[in-house]
Order: sequence, then structure tokens, then C-alpha cells
Amino acid sequence: MRLRIVLSLASLVTGLASGTEQSPPTQAPIWSSKPDLAAFERMENERLAAAQRSINRLVSQRGPRTVENTLAPYDDAINEIDTASNFSGLMQQLHPDEKFRDAATTMTTQASSVQTSLLLNGDVYRALAAIDLSKADAATRYYVKRQLLEFRLAGVDKDAATRQRIKQLQDELTEALSMYDRNISDDPRVVMFDSAAALEGLPPDYIDHHKPDTDGKIHITTRYPDLFPVLTFATSADTRRRLWEAFNSRAYPKNREVLTKIMKIRYEIATLNGYSAWPDYDSADRMVGNGESIGKFIKDLNAAVRPTEQREYAILLAEKKKIDPTATDIYAYETWRLKELVGESQYGFDSQSVRPYLPYPEVKQGVLDTAAALFHVTFKQEIDAPAWDPKVETWDVFDDGKAIGRFYLDMHPRKGKYSHAAMAPVLDGIRGKQLPEAALMCNFPEATADDPGLMDIDDATTFFHEFGHLMHHILGGQQQWAGISGITMERDFAEAPSQMLEEWMQSPQVLASFARHYKTGEPIPGELVARMNRASAFGRASDVAVQNALADISYQVYRVKPEKVDLEALTDNALHRYTLYKPIPEDRRLYANFTHLGNYSSAYYTYMWDKVIAEDFFAQFDPKDLLRGPAAMRYRRVVLEPGGSESANELVRNFLGRPQNLEAFQKWLGQEFADGGRP
Repeated sequence: MRLRIVLSLASLVTGLASGTEQSPPTQAPIWSSKPDLAAFERMENERLAAAQRSINRLVSQRGPRTVENTLAPYDDAINEIDTASNFSGLMQQLHPDEKFRDAATTMTTQASSVQTSLLLNGDVYRALAAIDLSKADAATRYYVKRQLLEFRLAGVDKDAATRQRIKQLQDELTEALSMYDRNISDDPRVVMFDSAAALEGLPPDYIDHHKPDTDGKIHITTRYPDLFPVLTFATSADTRRRLWEAFNSRAYPKNREVLTKIMKIRYEIATLNGYSAWPDYDSADRMVGNGESIGKFIKDLNAAVRPTEQREYAILLAEKKKIDPTATDIYAYETWRLKELVGESQYGFDSQSVRPYLPYPEVKQGVLDTAAALFHVTFKQEIDAPAWDPKVETWDVFDDGKAIGRFYLDMHPRKGKYSHAAMAPVLDGIRGKQLPEAALMCNFPEATADDPGLMDIDDATTFFHEFGHLMHHILGGQQQWAGISGITMERDFAEAPSQMLEEWMQSPQVLASFARHYKTGEPIPGELVARMNRASAFGRASDVAVQNALADISYQVYRVKPEKVDLEALTDNALHRYTLYKPIPEDRRLYANFTHLGNYSSAYYTYMWDKVIAEDFFAQFDPKDLLRGPAAMRYRRVVLEPGGSESANELVRNFLGRPQNLEAFQKWLGQEFADGGRP
């Protein structure tokens, strides 16, 4: 198949207004020095040493405490620590060389140790508390208030022995979290099949890309570009089940021991700080407020979802009975295939019919163009900019011709790379001093000379979701202080802006602007998009139920003493309680590769919490023209640009004119059965 070249020289500049001058930023890309392992470690240590010098300067200051002599050096230290931590974390997840990743893991632990020491430094805490803020602006006052809370949550007001123990525990936690993630990324399972018959139903390009290996067998990995097409299209239940079993067995049993250690550490940190368990401690600086509210949200969401979920399940089971008249249950791994079959039988939609319109280069250009129009910015690629892998792209962001940030695209799978999709902050933005930078790390199909890299609509949606995080980091990164730059408000607001953007990938207007057939160049037909959207509305309640089960696992793992937790039984119980699917034995192992149990800990509820906010936000836009009108710029100004300079609750109220509510979410949830949504 011939790949249609879409990134011509002219299209390397995206969204440029005619006549707008765009000077490249003077700030060099992070990899411009092309550091080897020794240089990387030197860079990291220099950052941490600079942070310590700023802390020493702050502590040694005599006389009245002011913003200039106390908060400024404190923020300098925050910036240096963030830079070291962000860079080492990025290399831990993305560098192609295993030894480099090992060194980065060590440096991540070291940077976290410095951060922990800072938050346990009573002299720094008392100095910040003594700052005269009477003439400070609102953002500065809020920054200091939030930092003082973080110090108290870190245990700064505890006795010396307790502070020392907390410091030790935080260091151990960082190391354990790194190991948990590394065990997952270093363990992509491979399932071998004897012949192409096992791949019956898969798209031709997928089969062409998976020829028998030298051993005569077809090797299918658990990486996303391999996994989800099989779950969706393979007619063989055995093929789907074998790959799903392998997927849920990643990092098992290694991570059982690691996660148990993480649970014990977090429980002790929480109790040392006076909390009954980790969820109460971890949510004290979030929108939700406490652990009990997390549990209530999960239960309330279950009650709201269950009636529609039951209707969907009945339809899925009826579809399965067409294949197996004796069927009485549905397994989780069957849902992708059954939803595909329901789409075909009930809505006349085959998701393979969309894939030819979504080659990776077209989707990338479409995401850039859509973001440029929506956020009123422009992008320009830095050609031949060095990076940690030759396939990484470097892009600059401009606002009215002025450089305001930079991002890196690391978009395709490779050995040892982070196996999910995420945005990673690289540099904090400091107005007039430092541009914000971020990286996208994804695992999408790669376009080559003989492969167009066809994506499905879920891939495209994930791309724009993660790009939303990136734009939030950059647009919110024009602050006076590094500590309130980017996505630094309450952590359970972080997903709302990106989840809202998922709706753009269902817009006929948006898709028509970039979704073109890789052979003919024809734009995606509007009626195909309409059928796709009707089909995609089916299964929302079931998907939310699965997310709610994961939120419950996240909550329950940390809610009680670790000695009382049976990880397999807890996982199995949550899946039974919140979903209608029948788990298979390997489903009980998902705790070993559920990455968010590390970084989100007890707060996986965030995704559904923020989905409620996201749908409320989206209801303020004109669905017939998502790229124009006043809502987009008002959203940029009111929600994204403030960064962490005010609370998330205020951001929501400022944009909506009221607190969020469930009305828009419930409408979205039941859309499939409303207004003739189902034939």
C-alpha cells in the first residue's frame, strides 16, 4: 500500500496566520547537548545542587520575610527540582537504552528525595509562613497558601524522629513506584499463533504487518497497536482470550510484592501524619476533600450508571447469543468485539470503515490544526532537532508570533518504552524567564513507506486527549512562579480539560478537515461520521462502569491496613460489584499492571469525576461549530491560562457561572437511548 505523503515542507508550519512573523525561541531544546549517560547524571546533579543553593540562600536571609527574599529563592528551588525530576522521569520511561533508563530511575529517586527534604524543612516552612503578603497579588497569595498546606501534609510540623521516618518512607516510595512502572514497561508479553487463521477478521494491513517469524509462528505483543485490533476484530474467541490473558499478566507476579510494599509505605505515611488511611491523606489537597467522599462518589456513580448499563448488557448478550445460543455470561475481553458487532447490526457501522481515513500522519496534522484553531496558537516543527530517539519530533508553540512553549512527540512503540499514552511535563513555564515544555509519549501505529499507519477513532481520540494535557501545560505555563505553572491546581481536576476535547473527535466538521482516505484522498463522508457517532454512544454506561470498578480498586487498595488486603480477591470483588461482566482468572492480576495504582494511587476516581466536569464544560460550546464562537477563547483564558494560580473549584465556577452538576453528564450517558439514538 502506498503511503500518501502529507507532511510536505509547506505543512511543517501548522496554523500560521498570513503575514505573522514567528521567531524561534532562544531556549535550546532539552536534548541539544546530546548528553551521554555521564552528562545526563551531571546535568541532574547540577540542577539539584542549584536547588540546594537557593534553599541555603532563603534560610540564611535575615530581617523581614518578603516575596523577593523568600518566595523567589524558594520558587527557584522548585523549578530546579522539577526540571531534574521531570527529565529523569522522562528518560526512565522513554530512553531506548536500558542502562540509561536504570540511571534515570536512580536520579528520579534522588530528585524526589530532595523534594521530600525540602517539604520537611521547618526553617523553610517558617520562612514562607512569615512572608508579608499584604501587597502581593492574588496568585502569589494563593501559591503561598497552597505550599504551606503541602508542607503540613508532608509532616513538617511533626517531631524530628517522625520527620526522619517520613523522609525515609518517601525515598522508599519513589524507588518502589519506579520499580512498579519499570516492571510493566519491561514486560511486554508475546503470544504466538501457528497460522494466520488465528487472525481471521483482522484488517488486511494488520495481517500484512504480522507475518510468521523465523520460527514459523506469528508473534503478537500486548502493546496497544497489537492488542486492541485483535480484541475488536478477531473472530476467534481463543485468539482474543489468549492475548487478554497475556495482557493482564504483565509484571505478574513481580508487582504483587512491589505494590504491597507501596501500600505499606503509603499507609504508614498517612498514619504518621494523623490520617486514618492513605485516601484521606492523599485527598486533603484535592477537590474531593476526603476518602469518604471518594467512596460516596463511586457508589453514587454506580447508582446512576446501572440502569443504562443493564440495558446495554442485554443487547450485548443478545448479540453474543447469535454466535453462541447457549451463552449466559459475557467476559470482559469479549466487550470490544461484541460492541463492534452491535455497531454493525444495530447501527450499520463497521469501525474498520473509518480506519482508512485515519493514517497517522493525517491524524497528527489534524490534531495540530484543530488545536491551532481552537486555542488560537500556531505550531512549527524544529527540523533535525536532536532528541533521545531519532523518531522524536520537536515542535514550538506560538501565540501571535511569540514563542510560548515547546513540545516533543514520541509517538510509536519500541522496546522498553512506556506502554500507555501520557503527557509528561518537561519544564515549568516562568514568565519572561523560561518557556514551558512537555512531551507526549504514546504508542500509535507508525507510518512507513509500505504501511500507512492506520489508526482507529479511539487512537485519534486518545491523541487529542493527551494533546489537551500538553496545551494545558503550555497555556497555563505563563506564570510568575514555577510552582503554579501548568497543571498544578488540585490533581483531581487534571483530566477535565482533556476529556472535554475528546468530543472534538466526533465532530463532522473537525473530522472532515483532516480525515482523508489514504489511497484516494477523499474526505470522510458525513453519513459515515453520523453512523459512527450513533454507534459510539452505545456502551458508554458499560465503559463508565468499568472505570468505576477501577476507581474502586484504586480506593480499596489503600483504604485499610495493607495486611488486610488480598489483592486478587479485592480486584475480583470490585469487578463483580461494579460491572456485569464475568471475570476470567487473569483479570484478578490487573493490579500488577494497573499503572495508575502508582501515580494516581487512591485517586483513579479522578477520570470519572472529571468526566462530569468535562461534559458540563462541553455543553457551553456550539456543537455545530466547535472551532469558532466565544466559548473557545473564554475557555482558554478562564480555565487553562490560570494554571495553578487559583483553585480548580474557582476555575469551574468562573467558566460555568456556577458549580458543576451532573445534568450534562447524564444526558451524555443516556444519549444512545434518547431521541431515537438507537434504531
